[in-house]
Amino acid sequence: MKPHPERARRFSEVWLQWRNLVVGAVLLSVILFGLVWARFWPSQIGVVSAWLMHTEQSLGKAGWLMAALFQTLIALCGILPASVGAVTSGLIYGTKLGFLICAPATLVGAIAAFLFSRSLFRASISRILQGRPRLMLLDEAVARDGWRLVCLLRISPIMPFAVTSYALGLTSLKLLPYLVGTLASLPALLLYVVMGDLTRVGMASVSAGNAAPMQWVLLAVALLATVLLALRLGNMVRNVLKVAAFPAERK
Repeated sequence: MKPHPERARRFSEVWLQWRNLVVGAVLLSVILFGLVWARFWPSQIGVVSAWLMHTEQSLGKAGWLMAALFQTLIALCGILPASVGAVTSGLIYGTKLGFLICAPATLVGAIAAFLFSRSLFRASISRILQGRPRLMLLDEAVARDGWRLVCLLRISPIMPFAVTSYALGLTSLKLLPYLVGTLASLPALLLYVVMGDLTRVGMASVSAGNAAPMQWVLLAVALLATVLLALRLGNMVRNVLKVAAFPAERK
C-alpha cells in the first residue's frame, strides 16, 4: 500500500519543523550556558585555558588542529569568549602561528553559524515578515546596509560573537557582505594573540604593561563602534517608519 502523497508531505513538514525547533533549542541552550558561565564563573575560564595549553602542548603539531577546532567551536556556539582561544594560541604557538590558527577557525565558525541559522529558520522568518510590513522593511534595510552594519556589530561588544552570527543569518543579508564585515573582528583577535605571545616568551612583567594600552585601544574602538552602531540603527529605524507611514508611495 503506497502512502498518500498529501499525508507524506504533511509528515515531512511537521518533521522539519520539529527538527528545527530541537536543533535551535540545543544551540540556544549552549549559547546561554556560555554566557552564564562567563558572567558568573569567570575564574573557570582560566582553568579551561590552562587545560587547553597543557593538552595542546602534549599533542605537538596535532595540537594545531585541536586549537583550530576549539576556536571554531567558540565562534559557532559561544561557549567561551573568543579571546580565550586567541590568548591560549598566542601562549603556545606565538603571534604568527597562533593568529594563522585562530583567524581561519573564527571565520569558519562564523560562516557555519550564519548558514546554519539561515537554513533552519530563514524560511519561517520570511513567512512571519510577510504579515508585518515594517519588519520586512527593516530586514531589507539590514540587507542594503550590508558589510558596514556587520562591521560595526563585530567591533562593538553589544552582542556576543556567536549570537550576532545567528541573528544575521535570520536576515536577508547576503553571505559575501557578511563575511567582509566579519573580517573587522580579526584585528582584535590579533591583539589577543599578541598578549598571549608576550606572556609566552617570559615577559610577564612587561606584558602587563603592554597589555594595558592594547586593552584601552580595544575599549576605545569598541565604544566608538557602539556609538556609530546606535546612530546607524536609529537612522535605519527612522527611515523604515517614514516609508511605512506612506505605503502608497513605496514602489
